[in-house]
Amino acid sequence: MTLDDLDYVLPPELIAQEPLENRDAGRLLHVERTNGALHHRQFRDALDLLQDGDLLVMNNTRVSALRLFGQKPTGAQVEALLLKETEPGTFLCLLKPAKRLPIGTTINFEQGLQAIVTAEAESGMRYITFVQAGTWRETLNNIGLAPLPPYIHTHLANRERYQTVIAQHEGSAAAPTAGLHFTKSFLEQLVQKGIQTAEVTLHVGLDTFRPIQAERIEDHHMHGEYCEIPPETVEKVAECRGRIIAVGTTTVRTLETFATGKRQLSAGKTVSKIFITPGYDFKIVDGMFTNFHMPRTSMLFMISALASPESIRSAYKEAVNLRYRFLSFGDSMLIL
Repeated sequence: MTLDDLDYVLPPELIAQEPLENRDAGRLLHVERTNGALHHRQFRDALDLLQDGDLLVMNNTRVSALRLFGQKPTGAQVEALLLKETEPGTFLCLLKPAKRLPIGTTINFEQGLQAIVTAEAESGMRYITFVQAGTWRETLNNIGLAPLPPYIHTHLANRERYQTVIAQHEGSAAAPTAGLHFTKSFLEQLVQKGIQTAEVTLHVGLDTFRPIQAERIEDHHMHGEYCEIPPETVEKVAECRGRIIAVGTTTVRTLETFATGKRQLSAGKTVSKIFITPGYDFKIVDGMFTNFHMPRTSMLFMISALASPESIRSAYKEAVNLRYRFLSFGDSMLIL
């Protein structure tokens, strides 16, 4: 395969700019894994597609990154994406324009919030330290915006809509968006039907959404992402008598990273660099929920490995023709 095999034209107007009012109100494109047959449904219909004995596995990471807009003392505009608090009041972040923000630069944000660039980090990132005493954290929480991907151009009024309903472990720079469709009520209905649920943790990094740059697929270098599987999930996978269905590519990566054999996992923590492409032998996953992805990305190769490149190309062509909503706040696909 080459990158061209998983390229397609994504009309900009199909990129969803905001979430639907109700999380589970979107459409669902069901792709049969065995033969590539396509079925157009509503997301809520997934309740009828899952069966007693199935196991649904979700990523419980929580987005901790925040986006801020400020100014240099000269009035020049600054954008800061706070990724991780490394010590009280100091954050690793991406700054724009980074080259014009040397160490010692003061940045003024809204409501009197002020920070100083204190150090450089790898990959062009910076450390900034907030200088107010006492109330800086409250102000930061008030003015910080959800760290939406660059293809979304509207601000999100409620930051919780960029979190899944099971989000709990902070550390992600982006949401595991396949899980955004699920509501607490929907998950309760699954349990009532005899479908078990389990959780893993993978903190989504900034590189997740970037297109593959290498000319040869085998030369692509996957970024590393911290992930973790608890003992109770290992036990549920081993005892599952139905199908194991992952919610999102991050959950698939985590499960397959910790696989030690067919339906066998080890519990623990690691940094995953697994790159799943067609021909991969899945040890754990039988199906998955996923959103519609950007062209030429590693996620497209993963879903093509679970279904087939031909069926995914056909599914995406039909999704474009039928005006599905794409990317983070878009509609859902179920490969099963």
